[in-house]
Amino acid sequence: MKTWTRRRLLGGALSLGAATLLEGLTSRNAVADPPPVIDVEARRFRFTPAEIPLKAGQAVELAIRSVDFVHGFSLPDLGLRTDLPPGRVTRVALPPLPPGTYDFLCDNFCGDGHEEMHGRLIVRA
Repeated sequence: MKTWTRRRLLGGALSLGAATLLEGLTSRNAVADPPPVIDVEARRFRFTPAEIPLKAGQAVELAIRSVDFVHGFSLPDLGLRTDLPPGRVTRVALPPLPPGTYDFLCDNFCGDGHEEMHGRLIVRA
């Protein structure tokens, strides 16, 4: 094989390899947009907002702040549960959900009216 042919083949292979390497590095370093954050307040004996509309298939994060008690946050349909210490923001990541209604509730007894402390996620297509 002639020298110029070998150089051309080698140069083409190196260019292709460099392009593939750069593409891989770029896609690995790309940062996905963070999910939207929805602020929720937990207070005897309610969550505000009590109804949270969501888009189907979109991940979101709830930032829940308890103002008066160690409330609980339970979303049984998704198997999610956490305590909500007062004065702190507790973050709960929700995966993309199909359309439907998902009930959440306080599962730490917080006094008379505790059974009314609930809400729902309303996921629409």
